[in-house]
Amino acid sequence: MADDQIDNISDPQRVRAMTHPTRLRLMDYLGTVPDATATECADHVGESVASCSFHLRMLAKYGFIERAPSRGREKPWRLISRARSARPDFEDRDSVQAVAAFSLTHLEHQVGLMRDWLQYQVHHEDPEWAGVTTQTSALMWMTREELSEVATQLNSIADRFDGRWEDPSKRPAGSRPVRMYAMTFPDQEHGERDDVEAK
Repeated sequence: MADDQIDNISDPQRVRAMTHPTRLRLMDYLGTVPDATATECADHVGESVASCSFHLRMLAKYGFIERAPSRGREKPWRLISRARSARPDFEDRDSVQAVAAFSLTHLEHQVGLMRDWLQYQVHHEDPEWAGVTTQTSALMWMTREELSEVATQLNSIADRFDGRWEDPSKRPAGSRPVRMYAMTFPDQEHGERDDVEAK
């Protein structure tokens, strides 16, 4: 079973190993089940078994997944860690470029998940859950220290719900899987000038 210890990744080879839409979907899926075979993964992500087998082996090679105990003749895979953080080593140009590429791929993956939810809502109205779904944006003045504090606070929100995947008894009645994706970043349009007037 995957743990919630954060796997901090800056090595460019490891970052590139997960910079692929299918691999992101595979890790997503493996984060929701105790383990899964290549066939089960293929059924879930909509790829061939051969394709999933290849990508699973690559994820294992770079330390993201491992073999789970066999189920008879079946050889499933499982995540090593449910939480990952790609952070560039700014002294290594390859690391910076790899993390930037991963961030774009990950962003596209998250946008796709949100698009799927919105399309589902069109055909399967679920007003109770749709009413509490949110997309929020804001433009604020912050110091680096304040921005770091916001990031810590966002992480602490997710931390409140740790353990519910592993232990169903911790899930309140009426709960369901919910995704949280948040971004905080300096606004490049206005740059770093101190003389920009509020609009």
